Amino acid sequence: MSGVVGKRPALSWAVNLSVLFLVALWTLPTFGILVSSFRDKDQLAVSGWWTSLTGSERNIVARTDAPDDAVEENGQWVLSGNVFESGSGKATAFGISSREPNAFEAGTEAELRDGGILTVQENGDYRLVYDEQPEGRRGQRIFVASVEPPKFTLENYDRVLFSEGIGKSFLNTLTVTIPATVIPILIAAYAAYALSWMQFPGRALLLATIVGLLVVPLQVSLIPLLRLYNDIGVGKSFIGIWLAHTAFGLPLAVYLLRNYIAGLPREIIESARVDGASDFEIFGKIILPLSFPALASFAIFQFLWVWNDLLVATVFLGNNEEQLVLTGRLRELLGSRGGNWEILTASAFVAIVVPIIVFFALQRYLVRGLLAGSVKGG
Repeated sequence: MSGVVGKRPALSWAVNLSVLFLVALWTLPTFGILVSSFRDKDQLAVSGWWTSLTGSERNIVARTDAPDDAVEENGQWVLSGNVFESGSGKATAFGISSREPNAFEAGTEAELRDGGILTVQENGDYRLVYDEQPEGRRGQRIFVASVEPPKFTLENYDRVLFSEGIGKSFLNTLTVTIPATVIPILIAAYAAYALSWMQFPGRALLLATIVGLLVVPLQVSLIPLLRLYNDIGVGKSFIGIWLAHTAFGLPLAVYLLRNYIAGLPREIIESARVDGASDFEIFGKIILPLSFPALASFAIFQFLWVWNDLLVATVFLGNNEEQLVLTGRLRELLGSRGGNWEILTASAFVAIVVPIIVFFALQRYLVRGLLAGSVKGG
């Protein structure tokens, strides 16, 4: 024997490292989206989320007040202000020409062509001094290299939820996902019980047909189904997409639940029948409680599939504003706001937060063996 009792095999370390790598591979991007969704849009455009807690370097272009607004002080004409719109930041260098934007260090003086003396301090305060009264309506441009402190804001979520239509799409997605998850589970649970514990002609053939439907690509049925739904009056409606997702999810649901229910102890079912329980009573009081882990497992898969779906929603709902789902809204934002990362990250996190909650709420049922405890407790 290559292993010793009480010692962990060497392969387990490789397995643990692989699991940690996969966890990090999935967690880091999600965490990055979360952090980015709260960052200031200007800082997000120039630096990655991993630099969110440090100052970000940024080159800005400011303009002084108009020369006509100069104020006389001690025989000189002065213009003053701050180059930072937000009033916070640290200037490291400045310039008066786009060819040399960092020609002068902060705190030093720069002489302009018109005779003015410009000084920009580290806090962004500038002071432009003239010996004679200047004239003009256009201020002097100032190029500033700055380091700004980290900024976090809820403005991104405010714009997304109330200005970009995500809130409406969020409700539409819930309207699609919840029924499209519950309906196939109810139907599949009854079907799985019948295929497992009820005797009727053609049961094996029906089961083989259901298994065969698993390999049929859903794309080949989209157009025929849409034509059928249009003929009966449920095309481009929530009822139509509920029926579509139910049809696409039923083969897998029946197959998984049938395998689980068929593995339940026969003694439990036979004892209930001896006591006079009907099939409906057996199903409701025995099968459903024992099958909850399997039901929850399929609910996770179906919920995630429907929530993240774009193809089926586009075919059976379309792209109108009243019925657009989250994935469709994100597609529209990518097309019209490809450079607005603060909107995209906030929208993306709004789209994934519900699946994350559902997964962590039900994930224990993916690995939980409830059967043994239920038999002992019965």
